[in-house]
Amino acid sequence: MHKRNLLILFIPAVLVLSLDQWSKWLIRTTPDLQNTTIIDGWLRFYYTQNPGMALGIEWLSTPVISTIAILATLGILIYILRGIEKANTAYLLCMGLIIGGALGNILDRIFMGYVEGYGGVLEGHVVDFIYFSLKIGDWTVFPYIFNVADIGISAAIIAMILFNKKVFGEHHVDESTTTVESESGAPASPAPE
Repeated sequence: MHKRNLLILFIPAVLVLSLDQWSKWLIRTTPDLQNTTIIDGWLRFYYTQNPGMALGIEWLSTPVISTIAILATLGILIYILRGIEKANTAYLLCMGLIIGGALGNILDRIFMGYVEGYGGVLEGHVVDFIYFSLKIGDWTVFPYIFNVADIGISAAIIAMILFNKKVFGEHHVDESTTTVESESGAPASPAPE
């Protein structure tokens, strides 16, 4: 059971991580793709690098954000592994997507400064390139640029919200069979409803 659960966790993580890194490499090394319309009025590739947090928020320096991301991912992974024997398939699949996405962006933060020649370890910016260009009037419906790692994380979070009972399991107590002991140790009579 333990090996099976590890596979369920790590297969989606490796798939997301691999697809994320491959797509980022492709967009970085193929200038023709860096500003390309995929579906006119809806979807574009628009190559950029994000030094900040999710959605381009820049409250902290890149090395601090990178360190926080690494520590948070390690914490999540340790938490998952501690309960892996009791975890269900849906939970492990979702957490695998999150871990794979987090690792994809962490690799950018660790190495991209070196690869692009602007910094060192933990100074890398996350490669983003997927842009929903749909506008209503002058308002862009979703103005953020993201990547495959972000899709993995977002898909997992949405699945956990929509299917939370399936993902987290149902933990309930059947009150009709629960008894409360009185101070003398004898079962107390149930409270009237």
